[in-house]
Amino acid sequence: MSEREIVCADLSRAIDDLSRDGFRLEVIYPADDPHTAVLSHGSDDVRVTTRPDAPPIPAELPAFIPEFVLTRVGGSSGHGRAGMLYRDLIPSRLGGRYIGSNIAIPGGGPVSDWVHYHRIAFQIIYVRRGWVRVVYEGQGEPFLMEPGDFVLQPPLIRHRVLESSPGLEVIEITAPAMHETFADHATQLPNGVDRALVFGRQRFLLHAASETPWAPFNGGEAQESALAEATGGLANARSIRAGAGPIDFPPHEGELVFGFVLDGSATLDYREKSPFHAGDAFVIPPNEAWRITDPSADFRLLHVTTARLD
Repeated sequence: MSEREIVCADLSRAIDDLSRDGFRLEVIYPADDPHTAVLSHGSDDVRVTTRPDAPPIPAELPAFIPEFVLTRVGGSSGHGRAGMLYRDLIPSRLGGRYIGSNIAIPGGGPVSDWVHYHRIAFQIIYVRRGWVRVVYEGQGEPFLMEPGDFVLQPPLIRHRVLESSPGLEVIEITAPAMHETFADHATQLPNGVDRALVFGRQRFLLHAASETPWAPFNGGEAQESALAEATGGLANARSIRAGAGPIDFPPHEGELVFGFVLDGSATLDYREKSPFHAGDAFVIPPNEAWRITDPSADFRLLHVTTARLD
């Protein structure tokens, strides 16, 4: 098999040029700011990269490095895979263990995506604004996701983004931070329904906000999810809104404690008091208590936690 490398200044243009010559995309990474891709044509494999000295994808999960993170809204967004805009919510990546992204598709319409999968330990996608139509391996016909809905994408599950509303925004949390997107040219979706499918000891989950009641939660209210069950206790996620007073969060004994302010404003009371607003994100180190005070009436929070991934 012939293998060669092309170093280029514009990855998208290089991929387009090779595609016109009959090559097809096999792998691209990273999703939030792609710099490397592999394409094939018969027995000819080509690695195209703008960063030939970039380190390879780690074979093992990077070590978790906990720290407090507060990322304010308004940061710039980079051009990611399939024309999506990515805003980095966890710049330090917690040692490379996690990536958090606020992903947007401003124009909407059909998405230039393809059937693909990821070698990851954990990944969820939560809709903040607009709607998106997606299709997943073994989950039947394409379906619509709306604000408050999220999916668990288990390791290696084949899936595809089909179309979106203008102004779509989603929050994506993935471990590890650096991972490839692999094209699957052999699988056609939809491919029927098989609810018994297990991917890396996880099951696909669609959380529908419209079907989930609000219940009291530590001074506020929450829409709980079945994420803990679907991941075998690996992770949990909930939507939280203001209640009668402060919202208390006891120490979490796992790894990730992530929050994203979906709407409204409040004060984050951790070490010191920090006002935060819609679009801000934060990470609290494990084993430390924190609380939210002075939430506005329209305050909404996405709260995601994980156990130790290893």
